[in-house]
Amino acid sequence: MTDARRRAALAWIGTHALGVAAALFFVLPFVFLLLTSVMSDSQALTSNLWPTSWHWGNYAQVFHTPGFLTWWRNTVIYAVVGTVLCLASAIPVAYALAKFRFRGRRTAMVLVVSAMMLPPQVIVIPMYLVWAQQFHLAGTLWPIIIPLAFGDAYSIFLLRQFLLTIPDEYIESAKIDGCGELRALLRIVVPMAKPGIAAVGLFQFFYCWNDYFGPKVYAASNPAWWTLSLGLESFRGAHHTNWNLTMAATLLVMAPVIIVFFFAQKAFVEGVTLTGVKG
Repeated sequence: MTDARRRAALAWIGTHALGVAAALFFVLPFVFLLLTSVMSDSQALTSNLWPTSWHWGNYAQVFHTPGFLTWWRNTVIYAVVGTVLCLASAIPVAYALAKFRFRGRRTAMVLVVSAMMLPPQVIVIPMYLVWAQQFHLAGTLWPIIIPLAFGDAYSIFLLRQFLLTIPDEYIESAKIDGCGELRALLRIVVPMAKPGIAAVGLFQFFYCWNDYFGPKVYAASNPAWWTLSLGLESFRGAHHTNWNLTMAATLLVMAPVIIVFFFAQKAFVEGVTLTGVKG
């Protein structure tokens, strides 16, 4: 074997070894969750990694936990409505920042990027006071759903980056044929931007589905508005934690996200790749 072939073989082995190691790094936690979720309560507290008996009834017990279906409904409402509102508000703003030429365009983009760097914890107290004292919406999820109708900086930034990759000639041709700005956006730009919109929509859906901070701040006082992330806390007591039920509930919470990503991963990867083409 020549030196070149030997180096190529070593590179192939090293690359695949790193790939296998990375795959195990991400897969093993899921395996641990699954195995623990089918253990008995007493065995889940031991160091045993393999169940002595498989308790699939843990999943049924989680489903029959008081309030679990309510948490599921609230999470679906938050994720779906939040994603729709976010896209409906972010697409026009991103289109304006990408395709319009106006004074203050760069300043507006700087403000969007600055908003991305602002931690939500910085404004949580004044925002809570506004929603609680002025609008009396504390104890619900509306204080974290309604703001999404007024744009999300991260979504605007990603969509703007994607729309920059669409040639202006398509929009100009549509205007020559009589399309206004809104019609050109809906008939030309949106269909061409489907991968980017899908990627941003998935990002927002995953964020809302997994969000803990927002529901904890605004809805923790009202169990009727709890989400799944808050409901998981109910499996932890002051003196005892049902780890088997906690792991089963965690897998049930993760399952929809994994399924959605599995079917939408092609559009997701394409959208994420193309959002970084232009600056």
